[in-house]
Amino acid sequence: MRHDKLERELNLILLLTENHVYTIDELCAKVGISRRNLYYYLEFFRDCGFKLYKRGNGYCIDRDSPFINSLVSRVSFTEDEAVLMNRLLDRADSGNVIAANLKKKLARFYDLDILDNAELREQSVRSVRALYDAIKLRRQAVLLGYASPHSRTVRDRFVEPFLLMNNNNEVRCYEPASGLNKTFKVSRMQGVEVLGTEWEHEGQHRRMFTDVFMFSGELLMPVELVLGELSYNVMKEEYPQAIPHIADDDRGRHLLRLDVCSYAGIGRFVLGLFDDIEVLGGDGFKDYLKAKVEKMNLKVGMLKVKK
Repeated sequence: MRHDKLERELNLILLLTENHVYTIDELCAKVGISRRNLYYYLEFFRDCGFKLYKRGNGYCIDRDSPFINSLVSRVSFTEDEAVLMNRLLDRADSGNVIAANLKKKLARFYDLDILDNAELREQSVRSVRALYDAIKLRRQAVLLGYASPHSRTVRDRFVEPFLLMNNNNEVRCYEPASGLNKTFKVSRMQGVEVLGTEWEHEGQHRRMFTDVFMFSGELLMPVELVLGELSYNVMKEEYPQAIPHIADDDRGRHLLRLDVCSYAGIGRFVLGLFDDIEVLGGDGFKDYLKAKVEKMNLKVGMLKVKK
């Protein structure tokens, strides 16, 4: 029923705007939907103007999205109000259940550790300002005392910053020591030192892209298909963000041309509707499909032998 669908959409929006990052599997489990339907909802949110972004293996809705801004201005607190509210609740009796619940609600939507720490908040502002200067002047920089949760270390990182992301909460950098492009969180830096040396590895800078199938990567690979009526309608319904990439050629065929970060998403689509799709390119995608088909043939042959 439409009411059930609306309830799922609203619940999903609430989860995506929490002060927590949920993975695809976690979102599916909490809302009770399939991965396929979840991707459809995410595309629908993007089309509606929500700023949806990927953080690690999870997804979030940026609270700077127009609808969220409008809603928050009417029913929510400013950051200063949230900090004051939290301080007042701290003074409540430790056994006060209502106060405890209110604190939990505030923690879901506000990063109070940062907001209530004026020094830390000012530090983040200084770091973003320095990163902006480094990007604008095309300078190398040192991320001072960066705390890495993966290596469990706190150390300086020599980088070439080239893109601020996610409402200035993250920065995309090339790290010469590792030869990799990495995304660093501003909140984990003790500061930023902009150096006098200019970028030396601009040709290796790679930003992160997310394709219409919700796969992310540093490189984009071209794909060109001719869609039959069935695959054309399925593509429009399940991946509406792909619609601008579909055009009819002079023979009236539905021609899809788009770039993808991974062949996995578009590969599943083509293999699922292979008798209604003609693959025109690119060569890398054709090789990917041939390899997949060969693996499928081997598995089918193994099943016959077992029988």
